Amino acid sequence: MYFSLITPKNGLEREAAIQWSKGPYEQHQWLWQFMDAAPGTTRDFLFRRRDGEKKLPGFYLVSARKPEPISSAWDVKMMDYDPKLQAGQQLEFALRANPIVSHKIDGKAHRDDVIMHEKKKLLTERGLQRWSDWPNSDPEKPLLYDLVQSTCVHWLEKRAEGNGFKLVSTHDGSKTIRVDGYTQHMAGKKEISFTTVDFTGELVVTNPELFKKTLFNGMGKAKAFGCGLMLIKRI
Repeated sequence: MYFSLITPKNGLEREAAIQWSKGPYEQHQWLWQFMDAAPGTTRDFLFRRRDGEKKLPGFYLVSARKPEPISSAWDVKMMDYDPKLQAGQQLEFALRANPIVSHKIDGKAHRDDVIMHEKKKLLTERGLQRWSDWPNSDPEKPLLYDLVQSTCVHWLEKRAEGNGFKLVSTHDGSKTIRVDGYTQHMAGKKEISFTTVDFTGELVVTNPELFKKTLFNGMGKAKAFGCGLMLIKRI
């Protein structure tokens, strides 16, 4: 496997901007150009957009094949990616994910992002239709920030063991996880909607083999839209 960073070259930003596509769906299609794949090839890479000081972003990639520059305007820094992992190893991590929950309505499968699902549940319990119908003066109404933190951390915690890790807890039992960037996106001609959040924090590797699969194959849904790639750093 390979870990790469794709960025516009200094001084060639204008040329890079001409080649660049901005939408979430178009990002995925645009990055395929770096992979030298035959038509019909199954996607074998993960990516995450990295927004920096410049107007044009960069991209982290984890891929089975070596990415190649598509023009002189883009730089590809690449390294072999085979992290050495041990059970009990503690790491810092960053993950952009699509936190969804599946449920059935009238026998049909539906997916909601976990924040909207929890909102609907709380409203139903109170016989309300809209979040704005719930008075802000009610002490039981959670702040959006707190709702995002609690529901997303719970979502990640439930999936941690199956992906070879556990979240680090403080002495009082709370998790050392931060959830930022709650965003709802529209992508593609069919206007597919999806939600992303950015997790940062610390984890402990419990199953090195499973965790390596998570690093190589990603976690959760919407991988074609830049979700699922977990970045790690030794502490």
